[in-house]
Amino acid sequence: MTQTALNSKVSLPASDWKKWIGVSPFFLFAILFLVLPSVRLFIGSFTDNEGQFTFANLLQLFQEKSILDAYWLSIRISAATAIGGGIFGFLLAYSVTVGGLPKPLRSALITFSGVASNFAGVPLAFAFIATLGRTGFVTALVENLFHVNLYKQTEFDLYSFWGLSLTYMYFQFPLMVLIMAPALDGLKREWREAAEILGASTVQYWLRVALPVLLPSILGSMILLFGNAFGAYATAYALTGGRLGIITIQIGAQIRGDVLHNPGLGYAMAMGMVIIMAISLVGYSWLQRKSERWLR
Repeated sequence: MTQTALNSKVSLPASDWKKWIGVSPFFLFAILFLVLPSVRLFIGSFTDNEGQFTFANLLQLFQEKSILDAYWLSIRISAATAIGGGIFGFLLAYSVTVGGLPKPLRSALITFSGVASNFAGVPLAFAFIATLGRTGFVTALVENLFHVNLYKQTEFDLYSFWGLSLTYMYFQFPLMVLIMAPALDGLKREWREAAEILGASTVQYWLRVALPVLLPSILGSMILLFGNAFGAYATAYALTGGRLGIITIQIGAQIRGDVLHNPGLGYAMAMGMVIIMAISLVGYSWLQRKSERWLR
């Protein structure tokens, strides 16, 4: 074998190098903003305030009731908004894809969903305070028209569990619409025609054909909504001012707070969040693989 032939076997084609160059920004981004922060969290979880190695931070996660309550509160809010946003978002996606609504309305809803799913943080909190706060527009309108004070005569409170869940729903259901619209478009017309030829009604088609095919996508999307709400921080902090002790607010108090200042414990709490988010992503990936078998 000649030296030229050997070099041609060892060296990669120029097109392969170009492919790696094209994806290099992604790997750089992942290393800087995913790998290195995760390593920092892992190391910080085993470090005390004096920089010494310790297991105390991890042990406190299971010993302090306030931390367990913070995790449980975040999980409940995330689950409530994932289920509510998933159901409402699926119905909206069905209306604009299979339901036969006009195409201009579909375009408007998809555009709104793309904007609303990214509208969060302090602006979203301020919008809800101005709308449904104690002196908000809707609160004053209901009191003037129906003589009902939402805060005094009902149990509604924007700064409570259900108030924060309602605020999260603003960006949860549009995200569900964006995820489920392509899945609903992927339902093959031949499946419905075959079901109708065999005498199935619309209800039977959805219960025995469409929903079983879409179920992995629906559940996977709800898992994605769960992770989206579980990691939210700015909206909850700006809306409640720390009254609701969700885990992200507790982490901020430990890392940057003046009273609860224990960065190592904050890193350990963040590692707990990373583990929960990783489990969610694994479940989402598994369900997505199952749904892709039918929606190719």
